[in-house]
Amino acid sequence: MGYSEELKAHLATGCTTIARAWAVKRKDGRVLGFTDHDAELMFEGIRFEPDSGMTAKALVQGTGLAVDNTESFGALSSDAITEADILAGRFDGAEVRAWIVNWADTDQHALTFRGSLGEIARGAGAFTAELRGLSEALGVEGGWVYHPRCSAVLGDANCRFDTRAPGHSLEIAAEGIEAAVVFRFAALPGFDDRWFEKGRIQVLSGAAAGLVGVIKNDRALKDGTREIELWQRLGADVAPGDLLRLEAGCDRRAETCRLKFDNFLNFRGFPHMPGEDWLVSYPVQSGSNDGGSLFG
Repeated sequence: MGYSEELKAHLATGCTTIARAWAVKRKDGRVLGFTDHDAELMFEGIRFEPDSGMTAKALVQGTGLAVDNTESFGALSSDAITEADILAGRFDGAEVRAWIVNWADTDQHALTFRGSLGEIARGAGAFTAELRGLSEALGVEGGWVYHPRCSAVLGDANCRFDTRAPGHSLEIAAEGIEAAVVFRFAALPGFDDRWFEKGRIQVLSGAAAGLVGVIKNDRALKDGTREIELWQRLGADVAPGDLLRLEAGCDRRAETCRLKFDNFLNFRGFPHMPGEDWLVSYPVQSGSNDGGSLFG
């Protein structure tokens, strides 16, 4: 976040040609640039559009580890930011960077803020988005959970399992759809009943492309069809023929990790920890204190 000597010299003149610019990088990789200048700017490989329907309040920053929160706000009439994309969650957790820039010489620019979008509120044809600084992550609880079940998320850096591995994922066109929350298929050959339960469904094409849902139920019905239900509806509608990827689910048990995924070396739980009854057990002449119930 340093200022170049040229930018410092320009600011020292007292008569400046300074504008603000900021970029939003969504989790799907799309980068949107905005500026409060009255003409388009270009630097850092990003095109910053004027009159884009988005502005920002002045940044409030300080030393130390205090979270430098501020807000951005704008109108939903912009082609870059639409109500449909906000409702679909495409801007949730998006990375935000803000600069001051000499619009007469865009090589003179300085990064003043880096963080992410927090809560987004909308109403009356406009939106307000909270900006969260990098130190926000320091407030997140961390550490290991002492529990028989795995504390990792399937496919993350701790689990290390490739969720797209053959036999554990399937790309298939959407068939019967109910409110973007229930998906029905003629059949899912080669995959046992409940195989995808607690897994994920990712939309690969269509209006909802890039959206991900968590699978609540995966049932083989009596008529031979398969029904998959999500915990909550996707943020955009899915049409028949849209391509989906189904990924196997994990209930985080050691047995599942070993037999279903052959990934027990990366298991992040404590399957052999004693049960609660062991804590209140007492010496006996017969039997064994194996963590089981004391009272049958």
